[in-house]
Amino acid sequence: MNGNRSPARRGVGRIPGVPPFVALMGLFALSMYIPAIVAASARDWQTARSFLQPGTLFLAVFAMVAFATAGSPRWRGARGDLMTLLAAFSALPLMLALPLWESLQDRRYLDVYFEMVSSVTTTGATVFDDPARLSGADHLWRALVGWLGGLLMWTAAAALLEPLGLGGFEILRQPGHVDRSGGDRTGRRKDGPARLRRHVILLFPAYATLTLVLWAGLMVAGGDPLSAACHAMSTMATSGISPIGGIDASGAGLPGEMMVFVFFGFALSRRTFSRDHVWLDRRRLTDDPEIRMGLFFAVTVPLLLVARHFVGVIEEDAVNSLGDGLKALWGMVFMVMSFLSTTGFESAAWESALDWSGLEVPGLTLLGLAMIGGGVATTAGGVKLLRVYVLYCHANRELERLVHPSSVGGSGGRARYLRRQGAYMAWIFFMLFAISIAVVMLALSLAGLDFETALILTIAALSNTGPLASIAGETPLSYAVLPDAAKLILAGSMVLGRLETLAIIALLNPELWRR
Repeated sequence: MNGNRSPARRGVGRIPGVPPFVALMGLFALSMYIPAIVAASARDWQTARSFLQPGTLFLAVFAMVAFATAGSPRWRGARGDLMTLLAAFSALPLMLALPLWESLQDRRYLDVYFEMVSSVTTTGATVFDDPARLSGADHLWRALVGWLGGLLMWTAAAALLEPLGLGGFEILRQPGHVDRSGGDRTGRRKDGPARLRRHVILLFPAYATLTLVLWAGLMVAGGDPLSAACHAMSTMATSGISPIGGIDASGAGLPGEMMVFVFFGFALSRRTFSRDHVWLDRRRLTDDPEIRMGLFFAVTVPLLLVARHFVGVIEEDAVNSLGDGLKALWGMVFMVMSFLSTTGFESAAWESALDWSGLEVPGLTLLGLAMIGGGVATTAGGVKLLRVYVLYCHANRELERLVHPSSVGGSGGRARYLRRQGAYMAWIFFMLFAISIAVVMLALSLAGLDFETALILTIAALSNTGPLASIAGETPLSYAVLPDAAKLILAGSMVLGRLETLAIIALLNPELWRR
């Protein structure tokens, strides 16, 4: 049958693909035309040129580099997959910062580079304390970069990290497991670029459709098109980027917050939007351990905070209406889900929750939620709910053995594997995360920051939850006033938190460089 194929079909089958990093260059260069069109529609010609000219330049560079590197074997294998992600989050922002730097003109390139690293890693830490200083096209570019960074994590986690057993997948791989994700119809294994293209085709329609649905909903609720688009993209990417200082300042009000709250659920588990992996069994969605852990925190933490506030109300002999209590409860529930998903949006009812009893909610609560993070292979950062669940199962089993030393753990071989080898891998990652916090805090202290500031900024960077800086402390912290050394340290920490420490250690494995 192959002999009957036409020359055209044989030629199409032999067209080599470009390296993934080069393809990302082309994608982001093409995306620069979107804010250019928005600025031109507002007759902001200076901003439009700032995006149009770099976009055209980088598209020309992409065409030349793609032609020169098409079919190159240098980016293949595990080393190429990890180097692609590392370059996308650390080197690519050098290109992404150019149009914003030209648009602002009075900002240093280091500050704009920090902003782009924060956006593409979906951290949302911003050096622009005054949102009015940026044009609508500038804000759209920040949100768009974050949205594309979230799409990259959605696809790269399944296409690149799962075959390597990283990003949370390391605790799910049982001995003898054969990964067949990304294989062709004959079962042959595809390389990283081919898997990445396949998963982009599979996941992009869902990612874009969900964003459009939320955008439309926020506009119907009363938000303006620009802020609604930025908030929709930032919710799906869990970046927390806003052109108006937060979703609480939008015109969507409570209905808008409720819609955003629903979409936080896509950061709790990959099962909410994908069924294309063998490690996902066919149990009901409500039986997913990550979703159950997320709902547990979403229920228990607000109830504990409400109980704490209720005690404060009694001690102060304050009189509050039922409406005030319900409003405070909603603010707490929204904030718990916002920081558990590492988005960082603040509810308009949060101030009411703080004023309800006159007591301040400790910032350690939000820091702890951000450290826990969302689900494996989602856009959320942090330690991940699945690792916390595995550690809980292991601890629960050890407590049972203290009471009944001769007992045998049930629930099947899969559960036993998670309680043993899975818990072992989760504990290793947890300790590496703790060591990373200590190292980054030490580096920030050497850069001149005090202990509390270093702690908050470190957790904000490693968990990819930039808005923590303005909420977790007694006084809001500003990224703009940080010394240059601290900004570079935090930029590297954002990349480390996005890729996770295990991936960096795997990249340092000499075996990868001998192939």
